[in-house]
Amino acid sequence: MRVDVVVPTVGRPSLATLLEALAAGRGPTPDRIWLVDDRRDDVAPLLPAGPPAALADRVTILRGRAAGPAASRNVGWRASTAEWITFLDDDVVPGDDWPEALWRDLASLPAGVAASQGRIVVPLPENRRPTDWERNVRGLEVASWATADMAFRRRALQSVGGFDERFPRAYREDADLALRLLDAGWRLVRGERRVAHPVRPAGWWVSVRLQAGNADDVLMRLRHGPGWHRRVGGLPGRRAAHLVTTGAAALALTATVLRRRPLARLAAALWLGATAELVWRRIAPGPRTAHEIARMVTTSAAIPIAATYHWLHAWLTLPPTLARSGRTARADAGVAGSASRDGRAVPKAVLLDRDGTLIVDAPYNGDPARVVPVPGARAAVDRLRAAGVRLAVVSNQSGIARGLVTREQVATVNARVEEELGPLGPWLVCPHAPDDGCACRKPAPGLVLRAAAALGVRAEDCVLIGDIGADVAAAHAAGARAILVPTPVTRQDEIGRAPAVAPD
Repeated sequence: MRVDVVVPTVGRPSLATLLEALAAGRGPTPDRIWLVDDRRDDVAPLLPAGPPAALADRVTILRGRAAGPAASRNVGWRASTAEWITFLDDDVVPGDDWPEALWRDLASLPAGVAASQGRIVVPLPENRRPTDWERNVRGLEVASWATADMAFRRRALQSVGGFDERFPRAYREDADLALRLLDAGWRLVRGERRVAHPVRPAGWWVSVRLQAGNADDVLMRLRHGPGWHRRVGGLPGRRAAHLVTTGAAALALTATVLRRRPLARLAAALWLGATAELVWRRIAPGPRTAHEIARMVTTSAAIPIAATYHWLHAWLTLPPTLARSGRTARADAGVAGSASRDGRAVPKAVLLDRDGTLIVDAPYNGDPARVVPVPGARAAVDRLRAAGVRLAVVSNQSGIARGLVTREQVATVNARVEEELGPLGPWLVCPHAPDDGCACRKPAPGLVLRAAAALGVRAEDCVLIGDIGADVAAAHAAGARAILVPTPVTRQDEIGRAPAVAPD
């Protein structure tokens, strides 16, 4: 069993502590440790002193896109070929027996288990009550599917396309992935290994900044319905109270400007009462020092406004394609393979040709700079992802056999495609020449059958979208459905024989 570790990082000093703990741990050392550098400014080295000597030949640093932890984790697990990918945050400290316990947690898991969550311990001061910020971090101890320490079966990540990179923060991206895996029929379990998660110092306004996560709640509701909180073991939160508090403040200001004094006084009293309730709710369990009380008073006045702003702004700025797909995602995702509202079968998976379908065809391309998405491709795959449809790419790349491009160049181009279009699931590539007689090169069914197996679905529950007759023939040979999207290179006889043709 091969196990890799992926750590998305912004270069915090705690990263060195994490690596030292891994180096000192008992038990099998992870095969590789992938550090994904997600800093915007990469002038300074990520590890000035280098990795610990015991890990020197196992640590690889990858460049992220400064797009958040979801995108960084995708970079890491896609670079790995291990059976299991364990994600760790760069501010956790594994225990001495963590490698050994990880191995025990994973070794006996049945094939239907997608992931194993570690146990997170947040050390708190013993001589006083925890502050509001410390209590916030302590919530990780009871969080469901937190990727501070979460091991995923690579095949499971491939089956759902990995993390949704539309979640830009370390918030909800792990819950979204968990729900998509559960919806796809996988199981998630808790292991026995443990990591410590020390409480980092935080600024005065940290609780206000965290309200940006309300925007991610909008995407969660679109993807998983209004009951998603219950499914991940969470509570709906205080959004209704925040809306009332913010509305009261806005009404008080408006009434004051309009000189409606009785209404202004009533609204101001409502705002003051709601704010006082929030202040006391946050002060009561804490240390009640002068500093903590002052911070709770000032931030509690700002939290409802910040939460309401981020929530409303997310709704008002939804891309039209996401809004439309979100309205049908919950219906379609739960019945993939059954009938949709218009009576047509909803596929469990869509397999996509690369050249001419996802990106403009540049023959034998080994240069990522030449990648140009086909107009409308991003919106189309966004709709599929939002609807819970699994994705894979099936691509003939005979340039490898012809010596015109290398496998590494093809992989680099594929990575650029995903940078442009988002996660596309597993990539199934045929490297053979037309005369090699392989079973994978389209119009043979090999790539389609392998893609279906990688996604955990039957070939007949897949639709293949491509731009030439070989794509259609490969689908038919495997028992899948096919849609032809013609380009200037598509022959008229191929269009005439295709069972379904789409203009774009």
